[in-house]
Order: sequence, then C-alpha cells, then structure tokens
Amino acid sequence: MNVLPDSLPNFRSSLFMLFLAISTLYGQGQAEKNDIPPSYYGSMKWRNIGPDRGGRSLTCTGSPGRPLEYYFGATGGGLWKSTDGGQDWKPVTDGQITSSSVGAVAVAETNPDIIYIGMGEVQLRGSITQGDGVYKSIDAGKTWRHLGLAETQAIARIRVHPTNPNLVYVAVLGHPYGENEERGVFRSKDGGNTWEKILFVSDKAGAVDLIIDRKHPDILFASTWQVYRKAWKMWGGGPDCRLWKSVDGGDHWIDLTKNPGMPEGPIGKIGVTVSPADPDRIWAIVEANEGGVFRSDDGGWTWTKTNSERKLRQRAFYYSRIYADPLDRETVYCLNTGFYKSTDGGKTFDMTISVPHGDNHDLWIDPNDPMRMINSNDGGANVTTNGGDSWTEQDFCTSQFYHVMATSDVPYHVAGAQQDNSTLAMPSDGWEFRQARGPNHGWFYDIGGGESGWITQHPTNPDIFYAGSQGALLTRYDRSNGQIRDIQVYPRFFSGEAADELPERWQWTFPIMFAPQDPRVMYTCSQHVWRTMDDGQSWTRISPDLTYADPETLGKTGGVITMDMNGPEIYATVFALAPSQHDINTIWAGSDDGKIHITRDGGKTWQDITPKELPKFSRVSIIEESKHSPGTLYVAANRYQVDDREPYVFRTIDYGKTWKKIVDGIKTGHFARAVREDHIRPGLLFLATEHGVYVSFNAGDDWQPIQNNLPDTPIRDLVIKDNDIVLGSHGRGFWILDNIAPLREANQQMLNEKVHLFDPAMAIRGIYDAEIQYYLAEDTDSVTVEILDPSGLVIDTFIGTEKEYKPDPDLPYWLRGGSTKPTVAAGLNSFTWDLRYPGASSFEGMIIWSARPTQGPKAPPGTYKVRLSTNGQSLTRDLEVKLDPNLKGVTQEDLEEQFRLASEIKDKTSQANTAVIKIRKTRKALSEQDSVGNADIINAITEIENVLYQTKNRSNQDPLNFPIRLNNRLASLRRSVETGDAKPTNASYQVFEQLKAELQKQLEQLDVQLKKAKSKLEKP
Repeated sequence: MNVLPDSLPNFRSSLFMLFLAISTLYGQGQAEKNDIPPSYYGSMKWRNIGPDRGGRSLTCTGSPGRPLEYYFGATGGGLWKSTDGGQDWKPVTDGQITSSSVGAVAVAETNPDIIYIGMGEVQLRGSITQGDGVYKSIDAGKTWRHLGLAETQAIARIRVHPTNPNLVYVAVLGHPYGENEERGVFRSKDGGNTWEKILFVSDKAGAVDLIIDRKHPDILFASTWQVYRKAWKMWGGGPDCRLWKSVDGGDHWIDLTKNPGMPEGPIGKIGVTVSPADPDRIWAIVEANEGGVFRSDDGGWTWTKTNSERKLRQRAFYYSRIYADPLDRETVYCLNTGFYKSTDGGKTFDMTISVPHGDNHDLWIDPNDPMRMINSNDGGANVTTNGGDSWTEQDFCTSQFYHVMATSDVPYHVAGAQQDNSTLAMPSDGWEFRQARGPNHGWFYDIGGGESGWITQHPTNPDIFYAGSQGALLTRYDRSNGQIRDIQVYPRFFSGEAADELPERWQWTFPIMFAPQDPRVMYTCSQHVWRTMDDGQSWTRISPDLTYADPETLGKTGGVITMDMNGPEIYATVFALAPSQHDINTIWAGSDDGKIHITRDGGKTWQDITPKELPKFSRVSIIEESKHSPGTLYVAANRYQVDDREPYVFRTIDYGKTWKKIVDGIKTGHFARAVREDHIRPGLLFLATEHGVYVSFNAGDDWQPIQNNLPDTPIRDLVIKDNDIVLGSHGRGFWILDNIAPLREANQQMLNEKVHLFDPAMAIRGIYDAEIQYYLAEDTDSVTVEILDPSGLVIDTFIGTEKEYKPDPDLPYWLRGGSTKPTVAAGLNSFTWDLRYPGASSFEGMIIWSARPTQGPKAPPGTYKVRLSTNGQSLTRDLEVKLDPNLKGVTQEDLEEQFRLASEIKDKTSQANTAVIKIRKTRKALSEQDSVGNADIINAITEIENVLYQTKNRSNQDPLNFPIRLNNRLASLRRSVETGDAKPTNASYQVFEQLKAELQKQLEQLDVQLKKAKSKLEKP
C-alpha cells in the first residue's frame, strides 16, 4: 500500500526519532543481534501484480493420451501446466522446488501422471539461471520429489522410454561457468531413484541433445557440446563436440561425428532427431564452418548435407534444435529466430510458421496427430491444433526483469525492462479507469529504452522517463504525448565488436540515475561515469576508467566457429552507482569486475575503496548508500559467472576505509543481486538473491529469509516504495509486499505483548483502502475492530472469529472487494476497511439494478480512529484518510457535501427497504389470522409494496423486464452521486427531493394501514 511522500503521517517522525539511537549504534558498528523470528512475519504475503506477458521458455511437452494437457518450463519461473489446451496456465512447482529455471520436461507416454523436469539452462545467453538437478511428479504435477543430480546445473533433455516410465535418460550440459564431472548422459532404470553416467566425454563438455528412436527404443542419439561462459565471454566448439549413437539402450556409444558426409572440424553445437516414420532417417543440424542440416538414411552411418542456409544455424549457441514429423518421413522442423518447416526431407525450409513470439527453443509434436504441437520461445509457450495456422496466447506471468523502479504516481507504477520484450510500467494497484470492463490482461505501457535497460523517472516531472538498453541506447520519453528522443552519451553503435575495440564499453544494462541533491543532474556509466545537466543534450565525463580493465576480459566472444558480440559480454564497466543522499559531491561507483570507488569532490578525484574480501571478477550489482548515516554504504556483489555461487554482501560506515562482510544467515548458492535500506527504520535491510529475499533488522549483521509465499525465482532488484517492498524478478514478473509497518516497528518488547496494533498506513479515497495490521501473541477466540469518525462516534464494528479470511470465490468481479473480517491467528493479522459507512438495510431476495444499496457512503477525508479489542484489551490508533491527489478541481468541502447527500439517500433507501420488511411481516400475520377478513388491508399494503419495490423480480436481470421501483431509484441515485469524487450536481438534489416526496407519501399511507393492522391483530 502506498502513501504520499510529501504527506506522511506524523508517526513516521516519531519512528525516525525512535530509531535514531539504533542508527547511532549501527554507525558505530555495534548493532545488536537480530531477535525477530521469521514466524513473526510469516503471515505477510507477497502480491504478484504481473504483467501477464510471457518470458523465455526452453522446454515444453504435451501428452498423447490427454489432448488438453500441456507443460512448459519457464527460465526463472518454474513449471507451468494447462489442462484446457493452452488457454489458461498455472504454475505447479511453486514452494516445492529449490530452483526456478526448467530446462527440460518429459511426460511418460504410458502414464501421463508421471512427469520429470530437469533444471537449469543450456541456451547460454548472458542471463541464464543454473539448476539443481531432476525432479519427479507421480500425480500430474501436484507434488514433486527431488531425484538428485544436484551439481548438473544445466540440463538439456529428459527422455522417457516410450513403454517403460521408469527408464529415464537425462542429457546434462553441466556447469556453464566452470569445469565439472557431472556432465554427459545419465540413465535411471528405477524411475530416478538411482542414476548412472553412461556417456561422458570430458569435464569441459556435456550433453546438449538426446533423442530416442520410438520404434526401437534401445537406439538413442546424443550430442555433446564443449562450451563455457564467463561474464565477459561465451566460448563454444572444440574436439569434444560430437554426435553419438547407442544401439543398446546407452550401455555403449558410437561416435558418428567423422562418419562420411559429416562436416570437417572444428565442430560446435549439434542438434539431432530421428524420424518415427522411418527410423533409419536421422537429421542433425551442425555448427561448423561448412555446417548446416545433415541427413542420414542409414541410421547415421553416412550423411548428406541437405541445407546450408544460415537462417537455420545463425547464433548456434542459442538454438540448434531440429524435430522430425512423427508420421511423414519427409517433414522436418528447424527452430531458430524463426520456426521453419521442410516437406522435402530437409532440403528446403521455405515454409515459415508464424508464432506469437520469436526466438524458438523447443517443440513437442503429438506422435499421433502432427497438427497438434506446443512450441517454446522467448515469449513462453503456445499451443496449436492446426499445424501452426493459429496459436494460443502467452498471457501468463513469466516475465524476466533486470531492474525495478517505482514511480511517483498515486498509485505508484512499477517499471522495468523485460528480457526479450520492451520496457514496461504498470500500476501497483488496479487502475480500472484505464481498462475495459472486467478482468483482462492488465494495463501497462512502454517507456522507451529496450529489453535490458535501467529506468529512471524525472525527479520533478513524473511524465518524463529515461531508459537504456543494449548498444548504449538511452532514451528520454514523455508519456504525456509519446515524445521520445535518443540522448545516449556516445552514439557510436556497436555489434559484433570485441570490448577492446570500443572507445566506450556499455554493458547490457547500465545505471541511469539522478543526483538526489539536484534534479538537474543525471548520471550514467560506461567504464566511466558521465554527467549531464542539460537533459542529455551534452555529457561530461567525470571519472577515469573505474575498472580493472583486464585485457583477458575484453576480447572476442562466441566460439571457435561463431562469434557472438552484442552487449551481454561487454565487460569492465561501471555497473552500479550511488549518488549521495547527503552531499552533491559524493558519488559511489562499483564495477562489474570487482572495483568500488568513491569521489567526494564531484568527480575531480576518485579513490579506490574496494574491500579486500571482494575478489577480482566480482560483479558489484547494487550499491546502496544509507539515507540515515553519511559514509555508510551497503554492497551486493556476486561471482556466479566465475563458478562461485557464494553471497558477497558488505557494509562500510566510514566512506570505505574499513569494510565488514555481512553474509551470516544467507544460504550457499543464494548469491546477492541487490541490497536496500528502509528509509524509515535505520538498519532495516532487504536483500535480493538468486533464490528470493532476505531481511536484516540489524544492518546486515545477520539475515533471515522473508520468502513466505514467494516462489523460488531470481530477484534481480528490489526497491522500497513508501510502505511497500517492490521486487523485480527474472522469471515471475513484479511482486509487492504491502505495508511493512510491522517490520519497521518490530522489537523484542513488542513481541512480548499479548496484542499490538500497528499505526495504519495512510488511506487514500479511490486509491488505497485502510489496512489495519495487528499482532497477536497467541490464537484468540474473537477480535473486534471498530472504526470511529473524527468526532469519536463509532462508524462500524467488525467482529472476526476465524484464523483466515476467505472471500467468496464465486462472487462476480463487480461484487468483489469491500471490507474483510478480522482474523484471530497468532502472529501478524490484517483487516481491510473499505472506507465506507454501513449501507442501507436489505431484505431477503432483494434484486436491485445498477446500484449496491448495502454498500455504504464513502468516508470523506479526515482523521479517523481504529480501535481493536480482544481478550479484555483495547488499543486505538489514528487513521488518516486523504483526498486522491490525482483529482482536479475537487475540494474537501465538495466531498463532505457528497457524503452528506449520499448518507441522506442511503437513509431514505433504508426507510423504503424497512417498509417492505414491515409490509411482509404484517401481511403474513394478517393472512394467518384471517386472509379473507383482512383482505382490504392486505391489498392496500401490497399495493404500497409494489410502489416501493418491484416484487416480480426473481433473477438478476428481471429489472430489464419489469420496471424498477422507488427503492431501486433511490439506490441508483446514490450510485450516481458517488460515481467519482465530486460535488453532487444540482440535478441530484432535484431528483432526490422528488423521490423523497414519493417515499414520504407511501410511508404515510403505510402508517395508516399498519395502525389498522395493529388494531385487528390485537383483537382477541
């Protein structure tokens, strides 16, 4: 939940003073040991806001026996499943696996409840995520068990024997960033309980493709790839790149690489497939100087090159996958940037199949129906049932972001650059006025830059955004009119060039940020720090090269055959920057090769302050200066791209003269991406890691996870926005932890209290409801929450007796929302007041059109009170309700007038509904006494009822058939008055007076009849 930065409640000042002493202790390096247990905040929930725009997928599969069931693996997002033919997808591994990137998935044909997944990525681009082996489900994805092979890190294929679901083969590439022995092809004969390595070439090469001959399942083909990646280089190809065949189920292997017709070396990556329609027909796509598509018609003993088009083998490290049609021996598919089909045995690939997103990585074809396929690409997965003429959409949240920022809008927007897509900004809470009616794919907009960039909003003009991307792109974008300008520092575009050939080295993602002390000053970074004071019209270099600039890291990249130099491997750059919050002349800088510098004179001189414990080739990912203590800096660095997955987090309190490594409590393999300090509570830190989020209450002296319901996914960046933590994940979009007041106020004394009511965050009419948070030391029977108006009168009372609040899942979207109920579970609890007073009375079966009479008028801005009572204790806190700052021409007085009129209409609606209740009760009594003798009164009150309410209504849309009556007109008038925040129109008063007069007439007539009825009913 957001609050306005310039309108914070007074409690924040109190909190700042309360923790000032704590800040002093931190500044002296004397932070106390953390004593806040994870169980304290275990009930806090992360909220995924999307976007529902898919990210990269390397693997997918379907089931021959279940034509509506499909799976795809997301890179960073876990395994997703559809049971309706790809229309809707759900994640099925959340909370059950300790890795996030699914590189391979296979379903047993004879038992589709059995699924195997292999973790990690083998398409070795710069942002890959490593895995932790193989998992298995025996209940169609409901539950998962880890099967081992934890050190494989990158799995290319899993193949299940077509008739024996316990016979499984796994193609393992191994460590992308270092040599290791757990590579090659592994086999299990007992469903994954035990494994044996059956093909191994070297600790530098692993298996990258694997296929089983479905008609002769003892025959297998595999390829091995010699490759490694560093932050500055990807290098593939060499003598260990080979094509293999086994005719005995993997016991022995035959090297086919130099068989007649295969290309001369050097060899790189190889993709292979066998035709189910003709098992003697094998295709391979081979990376070589004279490479291309090769076909064998004798089981691999001899080969013929059928196609050498570069479109099929360009950027081979990222693609090189080939698939045979299950029924037609002449049809074969190749995946690359495009999706290509050949119907002449692989000679020509002139047919291009259009898919929702480019960069294709996997394909599954139904062995019984080749028109039914699922394809994985850089936008996720999509299903076709007509051979590719049309595909399902990719509207699921597997998007990958490099950084995250939160805008100054209300509600704030969350923005980031999505890999394989564009930049994107979206509201943190619903923005219904920007959407069509009802739930849909959400609302977001592009703000310039590109797929890899940093994003910054102008400090004083919220419509201006600055965004970067690969190739040094830096744009200035005005969302108010769509105006864009390229303002990059040095517009000498590069691609295909080594880093040492570039005058300025621009990383895939580079910092763009303003000086907190001066909104005219913006910085960005190559290997130098650059400054502009005229909105990018001109730039001034204000630093020397602040990196190691080791020549070893600045050369060519790609491999012995195919170069690949596009930006991700540009190295020795300033990757992190922190202009000081306290001094315009102080700037901190961190490089992606392990240097940290500081200037305290505006860039004239720079001092190397690199911690001794930070090794060379460490990526300084994010540096965060304390907002509370000048001279204090927090550093998050990582070395996973040199095969070191340990966390590196540091703190200095003296401008870098001394450093302390602060990693206690962080798990091995959870290497650090970003560290941020709360702007309210000094020393309250949050750490983004490869496997989720950590929190420290003592400036990093020790850490503990704050994962809760967050799936295991790489968190590349996080920011603290007002009362919220906002995450940018690399595989599951944006997540928000709303209202961290319980974390800010947490201390041992509070934990010793039986009940604690936290200061509510500010509520904003039309934007944020009031969230009331409280802590219970133990379960209780009931909790009562009362809302008091500014004069101290109780507005409404809410009583809860359940441990968990569960809204009705069957309510249509237009009836959802409203206040919740208090919960009674030990730990943190929350209750939401929707800022509305009690609504009008109702009666059973009432059907109203175009109104919600039971929903009360919205509270006008003001200072309210929240009173919580349980077990004889009562606690009270102030609650500020503010005017929506986006409104134009609306005053406090306007909203008070709106509230007064809405309240009057509500009261009259209640009178009408109460009259109906009285009529029905009286009619029943009269009928039971003497329906014939009382007929005159019964008919009279029934006539009044028919004026007050349309008694013919039996279903929701009956008001379209039968004219609405007085109570519906009153309720709809209030809906009109309260549509938007504004002063009521003159016509509203005019109609209200008419309806009020009509109601009064009916109530007077009813009073006469009720007196008659009373007289009759009182007779003995």
